[in-house]
Amino acid sequence: MLGLKGKVAICTGSGRQQGLGAAILRRLAAEGCDVVVSDLGTPDRMLASGDIGASEEMETIAAELRALGVRVLVIPCDVRSEASVQNLIARTVEDLGRLDIMVNNAGVGYLLKPFIDATLEEWQLVLDVNLTGTFLCSKHAARHMRSAGQGGRIINIASQAAKSGFAHLAAYVSSKHGMVGFTRSSAIELGGDGITVNAVCPNHVTTGLGAKQNEYYAKVRGQTTEQFMAAMRQRIPLGRPGLPEDTAAAVAFLASDDARYITGEAMNVSGGEETH
Repeated sequence: MLGLKGKVAICTGSGRQQGLGAAILRRLAAEGCDVVVSDLGTPDRMLASGDIGASEEMETIAAELRALGVRVLVIPCDVRSEASVQNLIARTVEDLGRLDIMVNNAGVGYLLKPFIDATLEEWQLVLDVNLTGTFLCSKHAARHMRSAGQGGRIINIASQAAKSGFAHLAAYVSSKHGMVGFTRSSAIELGGDGITVNAVCPNHVTTGLGAKQNEYYAKVRGQTTEQFMAAMRQRIPLGRPGLPEDTAAAVAFLASDDARYITGEAMNVSGGEETH
């Protein structure tokens, strides 16, 4: 990918070794980017230890990335908190000297239930992390990029759920549809600064979150997980669900100079399952 060597990239929600965020950072680091591993770090009342990137796991990912010969920071961040986001951006610039690529990947997608059974607190958590977090990180990244005057890339990890509805995921689907709207609007506002804003829309990826979804939907449909996955493969033209590396490759392209004339897009990475 052209133009990535020596750039600095942050990816939120990148503290799980099998997650999309870690895969994105591995690809960007392989392309020569210095990177920031960022996740919540410590659980709270709404986000349990099994649903976040813990500090120890973040350090393990950072060690793997440093082996690729790039500079790596670990900065815990709660994307629901503007002060925490400001600290993430400020520390990155202070320690690595710049910020070129902001990847908004932090998300909550494991609260699966009929929407009539969801609590307001659960609904708000999903929107706070997925949509408000994207707003806050984009806002403060864009402020720095604008003041630096060298352009930049903001890449939002949306979902097939940004374009199609899914039962028992009303808050998640709503937040991802909103993310695409935010992508389109912010792209218009930032284009004059040489900052592109795009979204990537993967279909199902069996990360830790994806495995929970597989088990849930298989049970709802009276299937085994193997039967559910077999049916999924049948409806995807390329014959398999997505891999973290598929999304990471799309991010690397959108972050590169090859994508300098692409902005405001919501790119499907779905093996042909999503076509609009």
